[in-house]
Amino acid sequence: MRVYVPLTLSGLAEAYKTGELGSGPFVAYAVTPALREWYLSDDIEELEYAALNRAALASLRLVALDPGAPRRRVVVAVDVPDGAAVADPDRGLDQSALGEVRVGGAVALAKAAAVHLDSDEAEADVTAAVDVLGAADRGDDDAQFVVDGAEDHVLLWFATQEIPNLVGLGD
Repeated sequence: MRVYVPLTLSGLAEAYKTGELGSGPFVAYAVTPALREWYLSDDIEELEYAALNRAALASLRLVALDPGAPRRRVVVAVDVPDGAAVADPDRGLDQSALGEVRVGGAVALAKAAAVHLDSDEAEADVTAAVDVLGAADRGDDDAQFVVDGAEDHVLLWFATQEIPNLVGLGD
């Protein structure tokens, strides 16, 4: 099963150093029954992209919680065994939990398929979105417009071999 793990760049650096994503149960995003129902599509690529975007929003929230983190969203796509990631049935209809799954334990970074990361050009919009995220959550339409501006940036795809360069540990 493919899951999308939201991180910050510092979280990606830590995963690179330890060789693992997560240290216990952690939140990721995947194509869940609730996401399928919400997205109304049978196209697996579209559904995977929707799960990736849900993880990107979760990454934005992580960036907001870490004042020292570079203002770029990071999502790692990783394959886990079926059953290793489970959706909470009690939150199935909760809009904020669409696509959310819990991964039971640490996953080797070597299992990652790719890293998705904002470009440098997205930093200003991500910074602005971080600054108004709370207001957007409270229903402020202007703030939501700013958050949507960050979400308009398509995350770039990187091979896992590029992680050292992405986190500043490369040659």
